[in-house]
Amino acid sequence: MSAKSELVFIPSPGLGHLVSMVETAKLLVDRNDRLSLTVLIMKFPFDSEIDSYIESLTASVAARIRFVLLPRQSHSPTTSGMAFLHHFVESHKANVREAVAELSVRGSPRLAGLVLDMICTSMIDVAVEFGIPSYMFFTSGAAILGVMLHLQSLRDEQHMDPTRLKGSDAELDFPGLANPLPAAKFLPLEVFMEEDCRIFLDFALRYRETKGILVNTFAELEPRAMDALPSLGAPAVYSVGPILNITDESKKGFEILDWLDQQPNASVVFLCFGSRGYFDEHQAKEIAHALEQSRYRFLWSLRQPPAKGKQEAPRDYVDPAEVLPEGFLNRTAGVGRVIGWAPQVAVLAHPAIGGFVSHCGWNSTLESIWFGVPVAAWPQYAEQQFNAFQLVLELGLAVEIKMDYRRDLVKGRDGVVKANEIERGIRKLMEGEEAGERRKKVKEVSEKSRKVLMEGGSSYLCMARFIEDVCSQ
Repeated sequence: MSAKSELVFIPSPGLGHLVSMVETAKLLVDRNDRLSLTVLIMKFPFDSEIDSYIESLTASVAARIRFVLLPRQSHSPTTSGMAFLHHFVESHKANVREAVAELSVRGSPRLAGLVLDMICTSMIDVAVEFGIPSYMFFTSGAAILGVMLHLQSLRDEQHMDPTRLKGSDAELDFPGLANPLPAAKFLPLEVFMEEDCRIFLDFALRYRETKGILVNTFAELEPRAMDALPSLGAPAVYSVGPILNITDESKKGFEILDWLDQQPNASVVFLCFGSRGYFDEHQAKEIAHALEQSRYRFLWSLRQPPAKGKQEAPRDYVDPAEVLPEGFLNRTAGVGRVIGWAPQVAVLAHPAIGGFVSHCGWNSTLESIWFGVPVAAWPQYAEQQFNAFQLVLELGLAVEIKMDYRRDLVKGRDGVVKANEIERGIRKLMEGEEAGERRKKVKEVSEKSRKVLMEGGSSYLCMARFIEDVCSQ
């Protein structure tokens, strides 16, 4: 049957965001044979991972999903991460307009709307120009969406300046959270920087202009946050998660899986900090001391910081021994492995993994829940401190290593998390009665995360509502 309605997906350029949106696209065409999709891809000049990902997609994805790589734009780099992203997306507007115009003149299938990544709000203007609805795809959870909407209301309606919260002891009550939130510790760093804060909260302001928001969460994980969103002025919200890429894993790392096969069930601590996670030599040494002292089996994905001043992804160390304590690799050879890039999904799925020391990125959070692996929270940047607060204090699915750690503020030896603090977090994650209770709770939420996607489950029904809305206009 030929497609009757077409959606245009516009992901932001980060791989984590792109993967979530592509998985959503796959789900939509699987669920409805009247839908086709075009995915417009913006690419950072310094990101090579996306090339190989797109190559793998073109071979494996359904015919009703088409990928269009937008021309590269020249842009002036800026020191501010949020401003850089905003201007980068803005610079692609003319190309997006041109691509949408081409689809629009075809007439069939009918152009049903734009689905935009959470930082691509400037593309709402393109939807307005063509008289079609726009929808937001929110790659993080419902609670941080609620926080953004509430902060934006405080700024615009009560004239509160969120940047003044920097360094304060203020604890804020947010609809959707059971506990008061210590603002300076757990709000994203962007909130405390004038230009970034304006851009960040303007995103939230524009979310209200969309016809609906797809959120990569499920109602049973964040019931309080989901219930609060209508009162915060959100448009229709569809909790459609967990949307995960749990099959497409590189064949690197099979040797690691062989090693895991030889370890007892739930005995290995896995340390991995995402595609942008890294530590310098001072911190790497403290982690090594903690692992050696804890005597737990471990698998550690250790990445090297980018060259100073360069906007690029972390790389593997040529020789990790150079940044580790002398003799560490020999002394721990029987119980642990230090690797570079890790096939995270394949590792988390392995029965030998008993705990996950994580940066608490939302994709990794959902993966740990899916596979029933408890987390020790060690956030790095973006909204990860908030995710850590939510996992530890709101949901009781994680323990703390350093919940308010902010990589961008750590200089040299200052702010390095010490070995005894790391070891304490690992022990709390892996041993004792509390750890057993937490593991049981994570397993229960894991079962729910799978049921919600099955026919009749909450996320399944939300996706059905979204499809109905798109196709019945």
